[in-house]
Amino acid sequence: MDDVAALSRRGFLLGLAAALPAPAFAAPAPLAFTAYRNGAKIGEHRVTFIAEGGERTAVVEADMVVKLGPVPVFRYRHEASERWRAGRFAQLRAFTNGNGQKQRVSAEALADAVAIEAPSGRRTAPAGASPLSHWNTAAFAGPLFNPTDGKLLRVTVRRMSPGHWAIRGEAEIDDFYDEAGTWRALTGRLWDGSKIEYRRT
Repeated sequence: MDDVAALSRRGFLLGLAAALPAPAFAAPAPLAFTAYRNGAKIGEHRVTFIAEGGERTAVVEADMVVKLGPVPVFRYRHEASERWRAGRFAQLRAFTNGNGQKQRVSAEALADAVAIEAPSGRRTAPAGASPLSHWNTAAFAGPLFNPTDGKLLRVTVRRMSPGHWAIRGEAEIDDFYDEAGTWRALTGRLWDGSKIEYRRT
């Protein structure tokens, strides 16, 4: 990552921390994953947490580069802050750069709906909708939307066994969690049929 991008990321995190009061108790430990496509390393995915009272904010950062031989053919960068209050989704702010296509998404839980602002326009999701960001199984209790573009996902989610959740439909993903409910791995298929895998680091 170049110096400008590093400073931008640092400013994003510091700005988020400054906007929130000091934590009242220790936040969960950060999560770090190495991402693989068809067995080849393509990048990293990190989740760090800020906690206060009944609120938890997850700061998500993903950096990935897919190469054809030594030549980069696809670059992906995703940053998001996702706030949960008393175990329910409250707010999302996200920025994604997929091969130069930049998208900003914001979402806020209202009394009877979730208001989403995305590049394609404003939309209203059902109450209880949450972004699919994988770290929190509480999101699986209701409808899911894509934090990258704000669109509702046409998927079903099933608990296959303790710690194993399967997402099927327009996505094919399996998420795995430890006994405490902490996200520990992901496997899935991308649109081109390639295999994606996250391994904890």
